[in-house]
Amino acid sequence: MSRPQVPLNQQQQQQLVWQIGHALATPLPPGWQQMRVEYRAAGRHVEVDLLVTGQDGLPRPVQPSPEAVQLLGNLRAGMYQPGRGTWLSAILVYGSATVLGTDFLLDVEPPWRQAPPPIGFQDELRFFPRAEQHIPPWFRQRAGLEPAEPLVATPPAETPEALKSPRVYDGLDESGRPVVDREPLSPAERDRVLEYLDGAPVVLASRTYDADAFEPDREPLVPLNFRTDGRWYWPGAVAYYLREHDVAPDPELLTHIRALRFTLPEVGEPERELAVAAITGQPST
Repeated sequence: MSRPQVPLNQQQQQQLVWQIGHALATPLPPGWQQMRVEYRAAGRHVEVDLLVTGQDGLPRPVQPSPEAVQLLGNLRAGMYQPGRGTWLSAILVYGSATVLGTDFLLDVEPPWRQAPPPIGFQDELRFFPRAEQHIPPWFRQRAGLEPAEPLVATPPAETPEALKSPRVYDGLDESGRPVVDREPLSPAERDRVLEYLDGAPVVLASRTYDADAFEPDREPLVPLNFRTDGRWYWPGAVAYYLREHDVAPDPELLTHIRALRFTLPEVGEPERELAVAAITGQPST
C-alpha cells in the first residue's frame, strides 16, 4: 500500500465518490432506496460495512463489492495531506440518484469491529506520515508510541523587549512575492486559531488598509492594526492571510496558541501598554 504522489483535487474526489456509489449499487437488485457505507482503516487493517435500505424501508447489511472497497481505499489515499495524515473512517450515504452525504474523520478513533494491533497504527504512520501535533493521544497509545512532549506556551512578558512578534511569511522570492514553507491547518484548527487571533484586543490601528502581498492587484484589505495576548503581539495581516490564503501563523506563535488550548489569556491595561511600547519603540508608562 502506498499513497499517490499527487493528491486528488476536489473535483477528482467527487468523481471518485460517484464511482464508489456506482460500484456499490451495480450488484444490488433494483428498487433500493438508500445505501450507507462506512469504511474504517489503519495501515493494512480495513473494515467496511454496507447497509442497503430497500423498498420496505428496512436497512439490511450487504457485502460490498471488492471494486468498491478498492475505490474507497483509493479515495482515502488520495485525500492524504502531507504532515496531516488522511481520514481513518468515512461514511458515505447515497440515494438512488444522488450522494446524500459524506463524512470524513481524521482524528477520531473509529468504532472498530475489532481494534487493529499496534502494527496497524505504525503502518498508518509509515503510509500516511503525520507531524507530531497531528497524532492524537489515543492513536499514540494504540501505536505503542511514547506520550508526546507537552507544548509550552510563551510566558507573560514583563518588558516590551520580552514580547514576541511573528513572521507574517517566510521570505520573498526574486520577484518580491512572499514565500511560505508551513504546513496548512485543518479547517477545524484554522477556525480555532482565527478565533484566538481575532479575539485578542487591538492596541494600535489605522483607518487604512494595506495591499495583499499574495494578490497585489486586489483591493487593499489587509488590516493595519496590532493585537496582543500579553505574550505576543501580531499585525492584522496574520489573521488576514490565514483567512484569505490559508497561510498558517509563524510556527512558534502557533505552538504557543496550541499550548494554551486556543484559550486567550486575560489581557489588562498593563499588557496593552507593553505591546504599544514594543511596537512603537516608546517606553511604557
